[in-house]
Amino acid sequence: MNKAWKANCRRLGAATVLLLAGVLQAQTVPTYKVGVDTQASGFALEGTLQAVHQATVSAQTQGRVLTLKVKVGDRVKAGQTLATLDDREAQVGTERSQAQMAQALAEFRNAQTQWERTRELQQKGFVSKAALDTAATQLEAARAGKDQAQASVKLSGIAQGYARVVAPFDGLVLQTHVQAGDLAVPGAPLLTVYAPQPLRAVVQVPQSRAEDAKVARDISVEQDSVNAAVRITPTTRQIVPSADPVSQTTEWRLDLSPKDTATMLPGQPVRVRFAGGAAATPQRITIPTQALVRRGELTAVYVAQAQGYALRAVRTGALVGAQSVEIVAGLRAGERIALDPVKAAAAR
Repeated sequence: MNKAWKANCRRLGAATVLLLAGVLQAQTVPTYKVGVDTQASGFALEGTLQAVHQATVSAQTQGRVLTLKVKVGDRVKAGQTLATLDDREAQVGTERSQAQMAQALAEFRNAQTQWERTRELQQKGFVSKAALDTAATQLEAARAGKDQAQASVKLSGIAQGYARVVAPFDGLVLQTHVQAGDLAVPGAPLLTVYAPQPLRAVVQVPQSRAEDAKVARDISVEQDSVNAAVRITPTTRQIVPSADPVSQTTEWRLDLSPKDTATMLPGQPVRVRFAGGAAATPQRITIPTQALVRRGELTAVYVAQAQGYALRAVRTGALVGAQSVEIVAGLRAGERIALDPVKAAAAR
């Protein structure tokens, strides 16, 4: 610094010196002018993988959980016992039904014998026709009592079977909701089971993008891997015919081939990209990945201002190549951002 500069510094004061030094330092920060990617079109939305076959197994009767035979991650077969409940009450009900069945059978045999005897006597003229009708009515009542007792035995057997909770299909245990000793009540979840294949991508499409998504010619599901992004073309798509009243989105379900998702798991995040058709009109903004600042859950960039740089949160989309990323919200074309966040932070 020359003598004139030092004299000016003494005159302007320390505060002004710091401001001017920051401006000079800011001029050394490499920047990037935000623009639209003319080679890219369409839009991408965040989604998740979901098992097509997933069930929450619940109790159908009340009872204490005696044993829980599986744990999270166990592979199960259809019909395999997952848990057992205390069935002493059901056993008592079964014994009572069987006793009622024995009584009903005895009454039916007695009524049948009485009817046959009355019929023989009526044929010989020893009893009236009315007596035969009475015996026939008693026989029909006994037969109905026997049928009712049989139904009661079947019902009690079904109720006793509810004490054994079984797997609805081949799959894996995703979650257990109870432990041995807990009280199970009808409808309360006990375990969650899912089939590892097939999988589908589920994405919430906002109403503002609904028409563009419907006419998109190219729909793909992308997932980042260690080496590069995996891109999968869905086999079928299903649009749930209702919209969420709060988020104003519609759920799309995109079925994926088991061959393409062999190494994937339910719950993993994916991106669903819509391209072609009317969706090709909007052009996306991309910036170099080196300009991003990540602090916990915050993703931001330093935007050049009249003096220094301002930290601004942005929402990112899909990776574009190896060194660029799509910006869904937070930046406008024409703005200038810092390529070196460390220097930009020092120049604020």
